[in-house]
Amino acid sequence: MNGVIVIDKPSGPTSRDIVEEVRRALGIRKAGHTGTLDPLATGVLPVCINEATKLVQFLALDNKEYRATLRLGVRTDTFDTDGRLLTQEEPCVNREQVEAVLSGLKGRRKQFPPRYSAVKVRGKTLYDWARRGIDVKAPAREVEIYDIRIEGICLPEVTFTVSCSKGTYVRSLCAEAGEALGCGGCMSALRRTRSGNFSVDTAVALEGLTGEEKRERLTANLMPMAELLPDLAVIDVDPQMAERLRNGYQPDGEVLSRYHIPFLVAGDVIKLTLHDKHLVAVARMLCASDELASREGKRQAVRILRVLND
Repeated sequence: MNGVIVIDKPSGPTSRDIVEEVRRALGIRKAGHTGTLDPLATGVLPVCINEATKLVQFLALDNKEYRATLRLGVRTDTFDTDGRLLTQEEPCVNREQVEAVLSGLKGRRKQFPPRYSAVKVRGKTLYDWARRGIDVKAPAREVEIYDIRIEGICLPEVTFTVSCSKGTYVRSLCAEAGEALGCGGCMSALRRTRSGNFSVDTAVALEGLTGEEKRERLTANLMPMAELLPDLAVIDVDPQMAERLRNGYQPDGEVLSRYHIPFLVAGDVIKLTLHDKHLVAVARMLCASDELASREGKRQAVRILRVLND
């Protein structure tokens, strides 16, 4: 059993709790998620099963979309309503001010991860350091906010949708917006509606199900590995080549040019499949596809990044 199951995470459990629930329900050893959701958050949590765990590094790069609720006038140590209350006041703002501040968050920006987050510093998560009372600051990371749309304002709360790059903390955006408005703010709700090509519309809810019901639902909604990373170009190889790839072979231009090759340039990441049904490898092109036949001798044409036994 290999592939990805998109879970509709409920509020409360950690992302790791959900992975363990899936692992126990299916009776498997290997499972992992593609991007942490805070306990407060709900929504899309892709869980990779067995061989698909080798693809986490690629799936985690996907852009995300969230529906969030900002509570103005409240500051907490975690930037959300699960944290310790620091200050509270009545927000004196209007819609135009809120729209201007949220719109100003769009674009590329440096963002420091919250003190209470899963980011690791010196081998421990910021959560661990904070719980020990040690204030450790992680390096700022560059994130990008592609779009923010206000869905509704009913003060002290503002609901908005945000499309952003991986690694963006919506909690931090809420806190930053609150400070810009002069009254403070924190996140009171968060739902991830999309992670790359995974949508909440196809997510599986496990709440209230028995062990057997969970297994049946998870099995029925397993996404095959060949369907993952749909934005990558595909080269379909024969069984002999698939076996060579799984044994460590790095294809040269002469051999690869025997197959139907889509238009590619050096640096493109591609999928190599067998019969269009099984994912054999993920690789990076070392040259353009129209240069394959002219590569000198047995010069390597692609670099295999991951080999999969699907």
